[in-house]
Amino acid sequence: MPRLTPITSPEQVAAEDRAIADAVVASRGAIAGPFTAFMHCPKLAIHLVGLGGYVRFEGKLDMRVRVLAAMVVAREYDALYVWGAQTDGARKLQVPESTINAIRDGHSRGLPPEDAQIVEFTRTLVRKHRVDEATAQALLQRFGNEQFIELTGSIGYYSLLCMTVNACEVEPRPGAEVLAVRST
Repeated sequence: MPRLTPITSPEQVAAEDRAIADAVVASRGAIAGPFTAFMHCPKLAIHLVGLGGYVRFEGKLDMRVRVLAAMVVAREYDALYVWGAQTDGARKLQVPESTINAIRDGHSRGLPPEDAQIVEFTRTLVRKHRVDEATAQALLQRFGNEQFIELTGSIGYYSLLCMTVNACEVEPRPGAEVLAVRST
């Protein structure tokens, strides 16, 4: 059960924040998911509209790479809403079930080397908060500076989303794949 009353409509916010709520709806089609919590702090929400738009739809980084990183972050944080949203996107991008299962189950066995590189980079950055020089150089060689930063920024953005949905207990979308939370 959500910890905060989900804000799903511009009418639920103060009049001075309606333009922000309208901007969220314009950018995403609705106030949903993490934004049902972010709208409790509209000034933060409006900044995340722009950042999320860039991370999700702009930039040079391949969409498949973004989705793989986002799924890993969701798994690492056991973020139910984000996992369901990302697995839907992964399937639309024809990411194999074996890859989705590997990320969900916490291993890299059987992943194509290009995918394993993203999965391991993301896991390491989330778990250890840094990566070794060889890993960084391999990704810089593959992507260049700009896309390396886009990937790292995407991991940070999805970490923020995951922390928020977890802190606020934002529930997965109806019909979304539900991630089993690991025991700690």
